[in-house]
Amino acid sequence: MALDILIEEFEGGLWTAVLDKGRLDGLEIDPSQEEVRWGSIYWAKVKTIDAGLDAVFLDLDGDNTGILYNSDVRLKGKAGAIKKGGEKAIGKTFKSGDMIAVQAKTAYIPKGSDALPEKKIPQMSMDITLSGRYLIFAGMMKENRVSQRITDKKLRALILKTLDGIRKDEGFIVRSAASGIQTEILEREGKLLKAAWGDMQKYLAGNEPGLIMLGPDAVQRTLSDKAGQYIDHIEIVTMEHFNHVEEWCSLFAPDLVTKIRPLELDDATQDLALFHYRDIAGQIEDLFQPYVLLKDGSNIIIQTTAALTAIDVNKGADRRSNLAVNLDAANEIARQLRLRNTGGIILADFIKFQTKGDETKVLKALEKAFATDPCTVQIHGRTNLGLVEISRKRRTPPLHERFDGVM
Repeated sequence: MALDILIEEFEGGLWTAVLDKGRLDGLEIDPSQEEVRWGSIYWAKVKTIDAGLDAVFLDLDGDNTGILYNSDVRLKGKAGAIKKGGEKAIGKTFKSGDMIAVQAKTAYIPKGSDALPEKKIPQMSMDITLSGRYLIFAGMMKENRVSQRITDKKLRALILKTLDGIRKDEGFIVRSAASGIQTEILEREGKLLKAAWGDMQKYLAGNEPGLIMLGPDAVQRTLSDKAGQYIDHIEIVTMEHFNHVEEWCSLFAPDLVTKIRPLELDDATQDLALFHYRDIAGQIEDLFQPYVLLKDGSNIIIQTTAALTAIDVNKGADRRSNLAVNLDAANEIARQLRLRNTGGIILADFIKFQTKGDETKVLKALEKAFATDPCTVQIHGRTNLGLVEISRKRRTPPLHERFDGVM
């Protein structure tokens, strides 16, 4: 599978689309109004302590507030051992005015001037990491870990042996895309991330809160998430984006530098001109419809509420077997959840399984379809009512919040 990556800008926001043979396969947006980006690192000040939530509210940068739960507390002991929060109340660990380094677990996009409920405040963590293409540097982790998606035991052992020669006092998390990568490439990236970590430390001082490092942008997230797949072209319209992508690729993906292709369009100043040129604007608009058409007349209906997302598979006039329609729907469900960036609890009502073997085939098809999802997805099986229960832990707000009606 060869992918094309398109990079665009709209009203100051960064857009990145991934195409597989002209079909939309990925979409990331950094809207200009986003005030806290996922993965951003702050030198924050403790404002108040909430004993009921066992959490502290933080002044991130003088304008934005974050929340740190006790379970996300990480402290280094005298001997360098990492202690996790939770053994004692967070109010016994921190007091108002304390300064701590934190990283955004969730993003924040303001919606007007209305006060947001607590759950909408960006969640922070002291378990700070720096992301590369194949490795994630974990400054508050003493050991190395390999993605569970790398299942070959010999390969896992080889990767861990390689990483033990790189790390010193901190640890690395290995992405699944690193399974076939040469040792020299992992060593090079590991040294780059460790150097960035060292440079960052000098900013973790003083009594004024502020942003230390922005989290990965739409381009960086996309190139990292697709590191294990073959990228044919990276298409760009503006020189600013060209320089940005070339700089990141030179550090973390030298093999992609020659894939960057600036395009000269007659209507380059038109909104999302590249997306219209590649004829994907309509595909993006379709993501805001509650239904998706499958082949031969079947379809799926997607309805999201505050509590969960319900998906209904309908056979319609499709004359194929229930199994054929369900397998088709399984692949499309995984794609739609990824493109719409749907998170939380998801319940899928497939067409009635005619045999236990059919059910097994569909669940396996779901697992395979979710294998390339950059977010953590779990398939929990069927409920007593026959619904397939899925959970997806997204990194950034859902598409409809990031989109904000710009098309």
